[in-house]
Amino acid sequence: MEYGQLRALRELRDRGSIAAVATAFRVSAPAVSQQLAALQRSAGVALTRREGRRTVLTDAGVALADAADDVLAAMTVAREAVRRYQDDATATVSVSALSSAAIAFFPALLASPPVGAPTLELTDFDVARTDYALLTADIDLVIAHRLPGQPWPGSVQAIPLLEEPLDLALRRGHPLDGDRPVSADDVRGAEWVHVHESFPLADSLRSLTGPNGGDARIRHRVNDWAITARLLTASNCVALMARHTGQAYLGDGLVLRPLAPELRVSRTIDILARPDTLRRAAARSVVDALQERARELSR
Repeated sequence: MEYGQLRALRELRDRGSIAAVATAFRVSAPAVSQQLAALQRSAGVALTRREGRRTVLTDAGVALADAADDVLAAMTVAREAVRRYQDDATATVSVSALSSAAIAFFPALLASPPVGAPTLELTDFDVARTDYALLTADIDLVIAHRLPGQPWPGSVQAIPLLEEPLDLALRRGHPLDGDRPVSADDVRGAEWVHVHESFPLADSLRSLTGPNGGDARIRHRVNDWAITARLLTASNCVALMARHTGQAYLGDGLVLRPLAPELRVSRTIDILARPDTLRRAAARSVVDALQERARELSR
């Protein structure tokens, strides 16, 4: 039994005719009749009968219409509860991010709370690209990243947060440390620290070292740029690191060098959420705060 069907039955009891119900609902009379017919099939008993040219309720129909009063009242209470929940700007909002985005965005959320001061639950997840959308089943806002041409599933809504170039990261004094943009010839034969396969940035070496980075000499596979930075400062290895969010990892011993125009690749950081989550005022407030922080980073 559906809400609209029970409502149509109750209105037939109160208004006395299908035409009057149709006028009140601003639909056609056949549409109301179809609702009543579907409800009758669900109930398994006759709910209406013909009385001359009019359709009226049977005794069973009257009994169900009376019971529908309580059902519809309960639904009204439930909808009001949902509305209050959606409008509550102080409600709890859970947010996850990959480590580089967490460092760039989480402190700003805590230092300058979003409008309404929602309660924040922050956590970090760096997963394979295909798994980011799955996190939205348990987490309100998932900060994820991708390379161009890597779409997210239609089951989630993606809000672009930040697009940033990937630069070559290396230690100060490295043979490639200089002023001009890095070319493919510069990195030919270089040893790389790169992410694990199947992770979003796994294909980012494509323009420098052949399809899917297949020609790259990958010495170490690390997803955490904090670890990557330590490896780079202690060796002649190189890596790709995002220009804006990567600043947190540079320290005194690491530099970023831009790639030559024909080699340039970027990553996009998005907020993933289920559509119903974004109807909540608290979640929208956090999204606004994250977007403001993204604008600060890009500046």
